[in-house]
Amino acid sequence: MTVAIIGGTGPQGRGLALRFALAGIPIAIGSRDAARAADVAADLAAKLPDGSAAITGHDNAGAVAAADEMVILAVPWSGHNATLTDIASGLKDKILVDIVVPLKEGDPKKVDMPPEGSATEAAQALLGPDISVMGALHNVSAHTLNDLQADINCDILVCGNGLAARKKVMALIEHLGVKAFNAGDAEAARCIEALTPILIRINMSKAVPFTHAGIHIWPPKKH
Repeated sequence: MTVAIIGGTGPQGRGLALRFALAGIPIAIGSRDAARAADVAADLAAKLPDGSAAITGHDNAGAVAAADEMVILAVPWSGHNATLTDIASGLKDKILVDIVVPLKEGDPKKVDMPPEGSATEAAQALLGPDISVMGALHNVSAHTLNDLQADINCDILVCGNGLAARKKVMALIEHLGVKAFNAGDAEAARCIEALTPILIRINMSKAVPFTHAGIHIWPPKKH
């Protein structure tokens, strides 16, 4: 099953491409510049051990067309709506996994939510009810994703309108060796996306003796 990553030349997109290919899932990375996407795909493939799935580079429309069902959107917030408008016609019968967080311009320790309430809801409003939009992978450090010697140090919260699509996205994400949790409908993205600037603040704090923190969902402690 080939998965497309739109914005696959950026830090988050590169890390996800590496992780999914390492898990045996072919990846089509998309960019506005097909030649750049091809160069990045070749660079990423060179970092992977033998037996990994292929990573190929395309323009955005080509990457969407190459995807069997899942299309991951990993562009900066500033390009979120414009990119969706450009690829909307290719998303019929596919699931869009929106990982974008609307960080405040000039201050990534805060969010600047759109009128719809979240990036996930903005994507759903723009694409209409016939295309499944799922929010996921908002709180994962790009640095961690790109460090293949390290385990991904967090759980993943998945939200969006439609239980069947949520379960498909959760199953895809669990190929990364992480636990995915059903966080409910698209409105839950308002909370999930807002966790990212909190993590950024913690990771930037000189009072915290580590960086690239993630979140875990823990069971009650037994006494």
